Amino acid sequence: MMQSHDFGFGTQIRKSPYFDATVRWGVQGFSVYNHMYIPRDFGDPEQNFWNLVNDAILCDVAVERQVEITGPDAARFTQLLTPRDLSGMSVGQCKYVLITNAEGGILNDPILLRLGENHFWLSLADSDILLWAQGVAVHSGLDVTIREPDVSPLQLQGPKSGEVMRALFGDEIMDLRYYWLREVELDGIPLIVSRTGWSSELGYELYLRDGACGDALWERIMAAGVPLGLKPGHTSTIRRVEGGMLSYHADADIHTNPFELGLDRLVNLDTEAEFIGKFALQRIRDNGVTRKQVGLRIDGAPLSGPNTTFWTVNRGGVSVGKVTSAVYSPRLEQNIALAMVSADCAEIGTECEVVTHSGGIGATVVERPFFDPRKKLAVA
Repeated sequence: MMQSHDFGFGTQIRKSPYFDATVRWGVQGFSVYNHMYIPRDFGDPEQNFWNLVNDAILCDVAVERQVEITGPDAARFTQLLTPRDLSGMSVGQCKYVLITNAEGGILNDPILLRLGENHFWLSLADSDILLWAQGVAVHSGLDVTIREPDVSPLQLQGPKSGEVMRALFGDEIMDLRYYWLREVELDGIPLIVSRTGWSSELGYELYLRDGACGDALWERIMAAGVPLGLKPGHTSTIRRVEGGMLSYHADADIHTNPFELGLDRLVNLDTEAEFIGKFALQRIRDNGVTRKQVGLRIDGAPLSGPNTTFWTVNRGGVSVGKVTSAVYSPRLEQNIALAMVSADCAEIGTECEVVTHSGGIGATVVERPFFDPRKKLAVA
């Protein structure tokens, strides 16, 4: 079950089923994501990063709310929402997809899970896709039901996450493939488990299907995992920027299209299937884009923390874009960033200036992702 705080004007911020457990395990701060509290601080963020990349962390990501699509036309309707071709998606498979509007702008970049022939979940980033999907359904002429189920994910991420999963579920869980899911129970607690996560490391997501069991699930996982090196944690900005992973509202939004992000592989324009934004995306593909996302290596002393505002990128004294996500990587010993810049400034090796809160700093366009570009760690 979920608790909520009412701040007036009909606005409620909900607590996750793991809220009390994370407080017991030392969370020091929360932020708000999808109208819910998400743990953001278990102490030193650099130590959280090392815990993730060397061992394993357990993260409360119940804020990844699910949009459930069921009914005889569920597959056709789900395809209507995304430009990625779903025709070959099997039951039990997951896919990273984009949700686009009529102009080709990105509304969300969720993980899509196919639980049954006519049963899908969209595991959301931070935007109100439940309302979007329900609105699209009204005049679609398709027989579907759109709702938010009682589902609250946890992320178990890091190189030792497999050992923790084996301790919890036995050897049979080890053959779960990357971007596939399985329906399981743990001490009678109903779960969907998937080989996915927001870390670019080996990892799993455990989708709790009964909010009343949140406390018991958290404690059960920690009891099995602590002897193996598991620690409570939060999603790591350092690791996700190293991996070139998007944060919605920062690196992408309704005014960003997939081609600007280099996500052409998620846009299948040659299929017969209809989807929202198809004609706009065809036009953008044919005309080309005026800006592109790039990786930047920023000179100077280590950043004290992630940027909290967009930083202007200048070249030759003229603004050519903005830094969307920047952080210091202790592993790479570099300041690294994702930025959106003019297409003519996106070539590898281009030098520019980033205007931070402390003034202008030199920067260079580099390859992204910054670490493990082929995702060998996550796929292992």
